[in-house]
Amino acid sequence: MDYTISYDVSRFLDASIHEVIKTLIEAFLLVALVVFLFLQDWRSTLIPVLAVPVSLIGTFAFMQLFGFSINLLTLFALVLAISIVVDNAIVVVEAVHAKMEENNADPKTATMQAMGEIGGAIVAITLVMSAVFIPVAFLDGPVGVFYRQFSVTMAISIVISGINALTLTPALCAIILVNHHHHPKPKNWLTRFFDGFNRYYDSIALKYRKLLDVIVNRRVVTIGVLALFSFATWGVGKVLPTGFIPTEDQGRYM
Repeated sequence: MDYTISYDVSRFLDASIHEVIKTLIEAFLLVALVVFLFLQDWRSTLIPVLAVPVSLIGTFAFMQLFGFSINLLTLFALVLAISIVVDNAIVVVEAVHAKMEENNADPKTATMQAMGEIGGAIVAITLVMSAVFIPVAFLDGPVGVFYRQFSVTMAISIVISGINALTLTPALCAIILVNHHHHPKPKNWLTRFFDGFNRYYDSIALKYRKLLDVIVNRRVVTIGVLALFSFATWGVGKVLPTGFIPTEDQGRYM
């Protein structure tokens, strides 16, 4: 007796796992580079990087609780979650640095002040981002079957990242960070590079602030742009073809 494997699903799964590991490494490097470039402190870089594995490990625990398997959809959700779960941690670290620079406070005091101001904002960010994916889990038909595990996996990772931003990240900020804002910086090539980058960034931020001063106070422009985007979204939804048969039309093809 001889046999031939005509279709091996494990090859696609192995390729997806390889992409997840590759994307995880790339996310680590990109997050570390961006945070270090803007905050210019390796201690601040370490905190958002630690938020990624904590959120993903927690997501795996809930996936096992809900009976989800490692498939193409859940792996795709984890790839996207890698770049999302660091947002809350970056917001907290940046707010703590702002308090240390403005008030010349120690890291613990700055963390308490920052969390008192942005705690509600972090909860709101987490709820808004979760609200994007949770409704997909309640869809009926083929769409719900295909994307339920994807949406739930994304929502779980986002919620865990929000919890980390309210608990783990502030604790790490109070323990790891050091206030260097009001101390003289050493003169080397890295300091000169950061000085040039800060001048360029401040000039762009000033231009952006002037643009907002012109636009924000004009309600007609704001409402008009919102209406334009809403109409364009509705129009694109009508023009683009759908991938599944609507529920009310399924009976015609039975």
